[in-house]
Amino acid sequence: MTAPRRILLVGNPNVGKSTLFNALTGLHQHTGNWPGKTVSQAQGTYRHRGQTYRLVDTPGTYSLLARSPDEEVTRDALCAADAAAVVVVCDATCLSRNLNLALQVMEIGLPTVVCVNLLDEARRRRIYPDLLRLEKQLGVPVVGTIAKKKRTLTRLRDTVARVCDTPPSVPSYIRYDTAIENAVAALRSHLPPRTVPTPRYVALRLLEGDDRYRDAVPARIVEDACKHLRQQGITEDGWRDRLVAGVIRRADTVSAGVVKQQPGHDPDRRIDRVLTGRLTAYPMMILLLLLLFYITIEGANAPSQWLTALFARGEQGLTALCRTLAVPDWLHGALVLGVYRVLAWVVAVMLPPMAIFFPLFTLLEDVGYLPRIAYNLDRPFRRCRACGKQALTMCMGFGCNAVGVTGCRIIDSPRERLLAILTNSLVPCNGRFPTLITLLTLFFVGTAGGWGAAALLTLFILLGIGATLGVTWLLSVTLLRGAPSAFTLELPSYRRPQVGQVLVRSVLDRTLFVLGRAAAVAAPAGLILWLTANITVAGTSLLQYGAAFLDPFARLMGLDGVILIAFILGFPANEIVVPIILMAYLATGTLTDISDLDALRQILVANGWTARTALCTVLFSLFHWPCSTTLLTIRKETGRWRWVAAAALIPTLLGIVTCMLVNALWV
Repeated sequence: MTAPRRILLVGNPNVGKSTLFNALTGLHQHTGNWPGKTVSQAQGTYRHRGQTYRLVDTPGTYSLLARSPDEEVTRDALCAADAAAVVVVCDATCLSRNLNLALQVMEIGLPTVVCVNLLDEARRRRIYPDLLRLEKQLGVPVVGTIAKKKRTLTRLRDTVARVCDTPPSVPSYIRYDTAIENAVAALRSHLPPRTVPTPRYVALRLLEGDDRYRDAVPARIVEDACKHLRQQGITEDGWRDRLVAGVIRRADTVSAGVVKQQPGHDPDRRIDRVLTGRLTAYPMMILLLLLLFYITIEGANAPSQWLTALFARGEQGLTALCRTLAVPDWLHGALVLGVYRVLAWVVAVMLPPMAIFFPLFTLLEDVGYLPRIAYNLDRPFRRCRACGKQALTMCMGFGCNAVGVTGCRIIDSPRERLLAILTNSLVPCNGRFPTLITLLTLFFVGTAGGWGAAALLTLFILLGIGATLGVTWLLSVTLLRGAPSAFTLELPSYRRPQVGQVLVRSVLDRTLFVLGRAAAVAAPAGLILWLTANITVAGTSLLQYGAAFLDPFARLMGLDGVILIAFILGFPANEIVVPIILMAYLATGTLTDISDLDALRQILVANGWTARTALCTVLFSLFHWPCSTTLLTIRKETGRWRWVAAAALIPTLLGIVTCMLVNALWV
């Protein structure tokens, strides 16, 4: 059997690579209309005319001069030079900018196919690229596609197959200043003809000071070439600028000759005047956030009750089965009242809001609004000496803080990436929403909920965003000093969302993935929880001992020992905090389901809860240590346990201090 041919899919961010990857392979890589969405490689296969092709979707990059970890992934994949072909995906609406990368890839010497995608968007904006002329100008095959329409991909498959069978010689049209070309020629003369990548590419990277190729040519030869450039009045920064300028100049020349654009009104500009306007940007962000939470709160109530009733019947069935099989009471309690009931709570409480929030959030991604949020928040983050891209990772944290931490790879500066990682949990993830919504509804807006609960939740989310900015600034002037780096963020065109695909993929890829991860840690947590509540010493359970031990400190925070130990035991899954509180108050030894909100409020009030207690609990729910999954993800991303400790300590100290201040100032 013939080995699969490896095809690299590369391109600028937000050109539809992941959509193209999904259409070709039949897989379901997450897509989003914002730069930095893909932060690692995805691989899949497809068959065409009896041959298998392994397609690799690489992170988006504007240049092979990599600055961030995700861009390095793409650069290293290309420089490995083991691909049968490279498909460079370009956006038909901004061809000149996209051709910069295409020309750099061609310079490596790999068999190249230029895929001009988003032709439908180009037509909507009255842009008409001449693909035949572009192919003649570049000297490599050019194919036009609309990635979300699979019927347009047949010619792309045929072209990739032809290029793999008979690899063409890839021409290099880029020529720089005479001084640079002489330096390149001098370095090339010391490289073997079959250098991987091509000798010309290696020579250019040596001039730029790329450490990966420092052993390819003796250091003395490289220094002589650089000295020659300095004698010509070209500094190190100067020749880097000229290298970039040479690529841009050629890309502009090619693009100008093949793109025709008819004058027409650009609807994106009208929308941006509202969504990114100086006076309207922040009010629109708050209104959208309010609407998002209102739909989530209102829509999640009924499904949550249905799931609770369903799992209750399941528990009755398991109990009956245990009695039939004469299962010991302790084993029935540990497995059914412990593990099963905790799992049921996590699913019933967590699934409905996630199944609503994630699709709505994904629709905002698909439309192209998330980059506008980063644009709007760039100035506040820069004042905090951070990067505006942190706004994107912060938004990802609303769904899951672990996902937000992984998304920090899109930030180029290591210092700013670490700032984003350490502060990501200051915005609540989906797992903390149930506690926030329940307590805000019970003590501040009444059981009717609705717009009042959504408004208060929005207010606390804004508090979390403010805390993110404040802590980021504090870290920037103390532990992680440094000036903010400049960054370029593309504002993509607004696109009509693929509603059906968004609904299916957000449920399968996000909701069920996060839910499965929560369930995996909730099961052992349920067992531990049952044991602490049922193992007694002198007639008192371990849970009650722990609550009594923590009570004096918790009182200083406006809480009590039961609330504080509930947060500690809820470390694996934040959704079980309120049930643990009820279990301790009622001394039932098992997780308790109180579906009647009025009855729930009466239980809490009977155990000393006031509006102050509820407010302090909400604040501590907003600011406390991240869950176990997030901390493990931070360890993986940073490679240091000290940063894991910092990520847990920072929000916890903020929560303790905030609660103590509220408790002391409450009149």
